[in-house]
Amino acid sequence: MEKVRCLIIGGGPAGYTAAIYASRAAIFPVLYEGMEPGGQLTTTTVIENFPGYPDGVDANALVSDMRKQAVRLGADVRSGAVTAADLSKRPFKLTIDGEKEIEAESLIIATGATARYLGLPSEQKFRGLGVSACATCDGFFYRRKDVAVVGGGDTACEEATYLAGLCRKVYMIVRRDVLRASVAMQERVKATPNIEILWNCNTREVLGDSSGVTGARLERKDGSVFDIAIDGFFLAIGHHPQSELFAPWVKTDEAGYIVTDGKTSATSVEGVFAAGDVQDPRYRQAITAAASGCRAALDAEKFLKQ
Repeated sequence: MEKVRCLIIGGGPAGYTAAIYASRAAIFPVLYEGMEPGGQLTTTTVIENFPGYPDGVDANALVSDMRKQAVRLGADVRSGAVTAADLSKRPFKLTIDGEKEIEAESLIIATGATARYLGLPSEQKFRGLGVSACATCDGFFYRRKDVAVVGGGDTACEEATYLAGLCRKVYMIVRRDVLRASVAMQERVKATPNIEILWNCNTREVLGDSSGVTGARLERKDGSVFDIAIDGFFLAIGHHPQSELFAPWVKTDEAGYIVTDGKTSATSVEGVFAAGDVQDPRYRQAITAAASGCRAALDAEKFLKQ
């Protein structure tokens, strides 16, 4: 059985940044990238809001550069996914791809979270071509255009009001006749003149062509079907943290996000740390994920030295 000092799980901004800092701290990190190296960043195209890139940067190029930097500094970056875990005692025992077993003195969980989608084939077809699950990430590309936001909770209201500051028109597609959002968020939406709420509607299909999204086909509860012309289709129906493997041991909240101690990355299990979207239900940005990866590596270094 292989033994490592610091095992990092997840190949997104949090995991790669943790590997960079852990390598510089000489705690010899081993990182497994998981099923989707690069994480949610790979579902978008150009990133305009990551510091240091005044002209923006291709999402895949950014995560590739993070990976290369981690490797150059000495991180052992590997393909493969953790399929089983036992965090009941140290060293922690983890299984890779159902076969290889590893014992780790410290563990950084950076497995991320995945956006919830409607499950439509057309939705998947236009991911990155007008379909997005992050208004903060991609809203800039739809300035003075028409877009739609699916959802009726606080997140959907926040996304809609953010987009309303950029876009000409924002439709909110709400499957009920009420919003689930807080009263304050509802009032904000109602006070925004370029937001139109389409009540009692479900999306049947995302419409588009070779250039990307051109519209959406909606169905009301009464069975009537109609189309809207839009350039962007934003999902705001929640995220799913990839924490199931670790939930039997580390504390999670009601939605499954790993709970960390104050401003640190420490979880409820000593020697286990969490970074990135798997513990962040609020910000979900590449830069905040990278910052939490830094914290996790520094916390792991301090733990190992103690």
